[in-house]
Amino acid sequence: MQTVADIAREIVAREGGYVNDPDDPGGATKYGVTIGTMRRLGLDLTGDGEQAPVFDMYVNAGSNAVRILQRLLNEMGHDLAVDGVLGPVTVAAAHRAAGTAPVLVADAYGIARRNYYYALADVRPASRKYARRRDGGKGGWITRAEAFLSPRFHLSEAEHRARTAAWV
Repeated sequence: MQTVADIAREIVAREGGYVNDPDDPGGATKYGVTIGTMRRLGLDLTGDGEQAPVFDMYVNAGSNAVRILQRLLNEMGHDLAVDGVLGPVTVAAAHRAAGTAPVLVADAYGIARRNYYYALADVRPASRKYARRRDGGKGGWITRAEAFLSPRFHLSEAEHRARTAAWV
């Protein structure tokens, strides 16, 4: 089981240093974290180390990480407000959903996360460089999401290229 420190080390290694890309709606970041995100950053509220994908996504997408989780849990039959707050109701629903098949819930979250990144790039051409490298391969957003997915759910390079083929 990973600790929050382990998760943070992986994020820092993946994100690199200071970046201030004008196309990034998050603005200036260091190690992928904006000042606003740092103020709102959600940690492992239960102390069980099981929220690594949500923690990692929160660094990258703020409260959208929790909204994705809440939507997924609603699709699984839970009745949650999609408010981006990782409170006790959302945490309890996540634990109930993961009770018998935690890996499947984690994979479903990873797939939803990857779809979120593709959808962002679909509507915002300036963000496509984060989902697709210049050579057409998987960009940082997609490899980041797939780092938390079981390998059987990774897209092949051909599937990724087909998914992004409409992008100019």
